Amino acid sequence: METFLQTLPHGITLSCRAAGEMGRPVLMFLHGFPEAAFIWDTLLEHFALPANGGYRCIAPNLRGFERSSTPVDANAYRPKHLVQDIAALIALQPQNNDIQGGGNPLACLIAHDWGGAVAWNLANRRPELALRLAIINSPHPGTFLRELKRNPKQQAASAYMNFLIRPDAEQLLAQDDFRRMWRFLTEGEAGAQHNSWLTESVKAQYREIWSQGLTGGCNYYRASPLRPSRQDDPGVANIDLPRSMLTVDLPTLLIWAMKDVALLPELVDGLEDYVHHLTVKKVADASHWIVHEQPQLVIQLLDDFLRQPASGLGQ
Repeated sequence: METFLQTLPHGITLSCRAAGEMGRPVLMFLHGFPEAAFIWDTLLEHFALPANGGYRCIAPNLRGFERSSTPVDANAYRPKHLVQDIAALIALQPQNNDIQGGGNPLACLIAHDWGGAVAWNLANRRPELALRLAIINSPHPGTFLRELKRNPKQQAASAYMNFLIRPDAEQLLAQDDFRRMWRFLTEGEAGAQHNSWLTESVKAQYREIWSQGLTGGCNYYRASPLRPSRQDDPGVANIDLPRSMLTVDLPTLLIWAMKDVALLPELVDGLEDYVHHLTVKKVADASHWIVHEQPQLVIQLLDDFLRQPASGLGQ
């Protein structure tokens, strides 16, 4: 596994993990909160093998995580800045260094949680940068806005967001050996058989990441109005997104773990109205942390998706 620091033309530096030969078609993996790029290691190593496509696999730590740049201002975590980071990182890859002039796009952009929020936006704003999109338990902004406005169950499930925007959230999260953070990773587990992934070695990886600071991760929530409304905070109440900001024309795979306690199954309903070439794979016995719980299943679903001709996807 390689690690490297990539400084982007606009001054942000992203720490990255990578596997596979440079110059090969690129798969890029985007993580969420409270995770980091290391969650993708098993997938990077798999897809870098010649028998599995021989891809160049890259997983950046998003701004605010691990050794990546961590701006102090919460506004620096708005979607336009996050998309700018990933678009610039794509363009700097050897096979993509002429992207503005018609060079090679990513073979696929693969993303989970907050990484998915970035990926949905990039696919809408810069579709020329990727041939395919794969999303794992990350709500499309159109269906998320709808459910946060109308569905009391999703409003309740997303109430934690209003804790994470508190000015003291990072201090509270760090208390008692990150007691609240471990709860994020274990609440709603899809059965006791799935708890085995959170080994002492994995805990050590998380502690190392979290010990470098939690403000960046909390700033994602502070920068986004997509959260439940409260008496003192309108949240989504006054937000309407134009359809032009919601449509995705890339062939898209959605992997949805049905026992996600924070992102409910209703978020998948009506998604085909926004995503025109959509394949949905629902996994009954998995939680939000499916990449940890069932990495081989995620690999299989991604492998099937990548091997299909683009013309046959989402039909």
